[in-house]
Amino acid sequence: MTANRTDYDLIVIGGGINGAGITRDAAGRGLSTLMVESGDLAGATSSASTKLIHGGLRYLEYYDFKLVAESLRERERLLRVAPHIIWPTKFILPHEPHLRPAWMIRAGLFLYDHLGGRRSLKRSRAIHFTADGPLKTHFERGFSYADCCVDDARLVVLSALDAVERGAQVMTRTRCAALRPDGDIWRVTLTLPHGATIEKTARMVVNATGPWARKFLDENGLAHDDTPHVRLVRGSHIVIPRLYEGSQAYMLQQSDRRIVFAIPYEGRFTLIGTTDAEHHEDPAGPQISEDEKSYLCAAINNYFKRQITLSDIVWSYSGVRPLLEDGPPGKAVTASAATRDYRLIADRTYGPMLLSVFGGKITTFRHLAEDAVNQLTHDKPWTGRVPLPGGDLPHHDFDFYARGVAAEWPWLPDDLRLRLARSYGTRMGDILGPARAITDLGAYYGDNWYEAELRYLVEYEWARTADDVLWRRSKQGLHITPETAAAIAAALPAIIKEHTGQ
Repeated sequence: MTANRTDYDLIVIGGGINGAGITRDAAGRGLSTLMVESGDLAGATSSASTKLIHGGLRYLEYYDFKLVAESLRERERLLRVAPHIIWPTKFILPHEPHLRPAWMIRAGLFLYDHLGGRRSLKRSRAIHFTADGPLKTHFERGFSYADCCVDDARLVVLSALDAVERGAQVMTRTRCAALRPDGDIWRVTLTLPHGATIEKTARMVVNATGPWARKFLDENGLAHDDTPHVRLVRGSHIVIPRLYEGSQAYMLQQSDRRIVFAIPYEGRFTLIGTTDAEHHEDPAGPQISEDEKSYLCAAINNYFKRQITLSDIVWSYSGVRPLLEDGPPGKAVTASAATRDYRLIADRTYGPMLLSVFGGKITTFRHLAEDAVNQLTHDKPWTGRVPLPGGDLPHHDFDFYARGVAAEWPWLPDDLRLRLARSYGTRMGDILGPARAITDLGAYYGDNWYEAELRYLVEYEWARTADDVLWRRSKQGLHITPETAAAIAAALPAIIKEHTGQ
């Protein structure tokens, strides 16, 4: 049977960074779009990154100039459209002559400074270290360059929020149970949060399931002999109490030619990562291994005066990156050398368009989304110049905006005011509303958490569990007491029921 009328022009399966980016772009170009995600937005790989928007300096070593140039261009665009959740950071690269000679690093940094065209960040330079710095005293010189840090999960959520404001529909905790062609349409069977199933139809489908991209096609009988395989690589990170003073991050060369970053995190902590370990298990819920923890601790101890042990780790997380296989399954180059570029597979074998996303990295998600939607419509791209929700800061300057926030809401505690400004940008006014005193924000749960913010996260950002709130919409799980976490968890059901009626 052929149907001319469908529920949607496009159904996007997968609520990670690529799915959210494609949904936003498509909705802004006038396509009626539904995005479905089996768990929470950014619930897997997209909230488990190293929290960087960067050109990928180390990719130059593998001659991946195209990816670096594209990433540097995207870094500039994203810094302008989301200056509240993306911020410039100075990176320090201590020189290790036996690993890479100085001329090689200078050449790489020269390319890094000039690839990608216009740049707003400072250029690289050679530096000398003083004996009173955090590095071991035998490190006498190195290099500095600039890149950006990002709140990765919020980048996903804000992309989804903007998509909805442009007419898309987003359904979380909704699994695509089956996908089958029917003439010139797709029939998509969805399992809802409480177990009921419904069917939706669309002219086009995008498979943006990340680590599950190939498995999704296999399970629905939609893979071909030439369909790419996905190489699963686990990247793990540890978080420790702040290792050193200052806002600079460190890029640390390892004897296995990998790179480990040490990055200031959430004010009181240092984020250390990442590893590259082949992952042969289910991509859901990956766990850091003891070997990975030891590897990251050793990476720090090779460079810093202050030595750390496994007991210093206050939190760890792992994500599974879906890399394109560069050869036969399991026979590709080392995980750290495997490409981080993406490939889009457009398949019309079954009649209606099925577009599958393989690979990619968070920095280039917007470009990937634009590339994908270009294959679905001829309408003009737009996302490179339009701010994400809350990103319309005056002069694209967060510090300037933060000073204005302090003047407008002087009664907010300093820590809370800064956190709201950084997380929500100009949308923090939607949380505070007409409040003129802290008591106007509703019930208090502890540790600067109030009912007004929790309601906003439920009503606008799809938060349904305490983990959604404390580990993806924020990283407040690192800061608050167990009592506050319990109070938030206890308050959520009533707020959700009031909002959804369920």
